[in-house]
Amino acid sequence: MVQVEVVGVRQHLADDEIVVLLLDPESELLVPILIGPTEASAIASAQAGIVPPRPMTHDLLRDVIVAAGSGVAHVEITRLEEGVFHAELVLTTGPRVDSRASDAIALALRFGCPVLCAAEVVAVAGVEVRTTSTEQDLERFRRFLDVVTPDDFSTGEEPGESGR
Repeated sequence: MVQVEVVGVRQHLADDEIVVLLLDPESELLVPILIGPTEASAIASAQAGIVPPRPMTHDLLRDVIVAAGSGVAHVEITRLEEGVFHAELVLTTGPRVDSRASDAIALALRFGCPVLCAAEVVAVAGVEVRTTSTEQDLERFRRFLDVVTPDDFSTGEEPGESGR
């Protein structure tokens, strides 16, 4: 397992698809994971430090885990099968819980815990970071994250979660 940085969410305008980007700083590979607008909103709002007036689903799950006397030590993106990313929550009390990758990432951000990714997944799904333009893109994207709100990803439709 390698620790990855959650760069953020990005929408591909041409394809109308949303991805969360994970960066392995050692290999300089970005792992894009296709997610739905609801998951994108959950990840972006956690990165932006937005606290909703009432708990949203991932906030509620965090509160339930804490109320049950546990926490999330870290999350692991364990494998990629037929285009679907699989993950596990590793609780501080020991149990491992199967999860969609997007949900695991959203919870990791709420707990402030590491996101780990299997080296095989990084090798298979990772794409090379372009040095100059990618650094500029990442900086522009980080500035975008400073102003984006969860409503920016609302489509009014129930999201599918292909590719996770």
